[in-house]
Amino acid sequence: MRVSDFDFVLPPELIAQVPARERDQSRLLVLQRGTGAIAHRSFRNLLDYLRVGDVLVLNNSRVIPARLRAANAKTGGRFEVVLLEENSVNDWWALLRPGKRARVGTEMVFRDTSGNESAVRAVVIETNSEGHRRLKFSGKPDITAMLEAIGEIPLPPYIARANPRELADDKVRYQTVYAAPAGSVAAPTAGLHFTETLLSEIRARGVEVRFVTLHVGLGTFAPVKSESLAGHVMHEERYELSEETARAINEAKRAGRRVFATGTTTMRVLESVAAQHDGKLVAGGNRTRIFIYPPYRFRIVDALLTNFHLPRSTLLMLVSAFAAPGETRGREMILSAYEKAVRERYRFFSYGDAMLII
Repeated sequence: MRVSDFDFVLPPELIAQVPARERDQSRLLVLQRGTGAIAHRSFRNLLDYLRVGDVLVLNNSRVIPARLRAANAKTGGRFEVVLLEENSVNDWWALLRPGKRARVGTEMVFRDTSGNESAVRAVVIETNSEGHRRLKFSGKPDITAMLEAIGEIPLPPYIARANPRELADDKVRYQTVYAAPAGSVAAPTAGLHFTETLLSEIRARGVEVRFVTLHVGLGTFAPVKSESLAGHVMHEERYELSEETARAINEAKRAGRRVFATGTTTMRVLESVAAQHDGKLVAGGNRTRIFIYPPYRFRIVDALLTNFHLPRSTLLMLVSAFAAPGETRGREMILSAYEKAVRERYRFFSYGDAMLII
């Protein structure tokens, strides 16, 4: 299959710039895999599709304030820095703009969210083939403790903010209500629709709610540069699967009960682990590069709750695979559903509406 097979036209005004007024008041498009039937619901109607004994799995990774502002210590030239992954204390891989000015040896001084110079400094010590810079920080024992003071929420590039002061609401809304371990530089957005109240109602219906952790990287927004899917190298992300979650899902599968994955990140954890262990889940942490596209056969997940994804993206390819497991016709099903979503004026991408594929 070709990347161009996953293209579609999206009117720019349907790219959500702000979240729904209330998290669980977003819309929900429901696609029945067996028949291709589509229903237009509200997110709270998710309750109608859950049964006693189902396991709802969510990614509890917390988004860090990963976008930083810095200046060249010698020239004063400004940099935008997005932290990507921590190697060790005060040692990070980062995306810098403009990258050409960030040569090895470049020293920079960071500013706080009010624009004042902070004690945090860094020097570029390495570059890699992707153009990322490795930064060695100084000025504080551990800069992660300073991120709230010097960092901003790293909203995706398609969400526009005129100035940093507009980010105050995003600190809350670009974060799930159950976020726990810090480490993501992009939100697991399918989970943004849940409230504590809705989760309590779901548990009260006899549904098990379990968590995995996958720290989402900027690679989730990276374009697929090869023309064929087989030529694409997937970005790598760190995950953790707890003993409690692995046991709950294994028991559900043995009993014939359903597993609902909230988001493509949750899907990637569950299917990555199952692929390594002959269809079973084994607790532990690792890194995954799994690339799911048609005609993938799923081992664990029975229903997928997700948002609407970018054209030509690996996430769109994943949901296309899930719409018709083991076949290629899922692409047509998803693109047809997206066409209807555009016609019905659904809101797309991170702050947009949701889709349930069941």
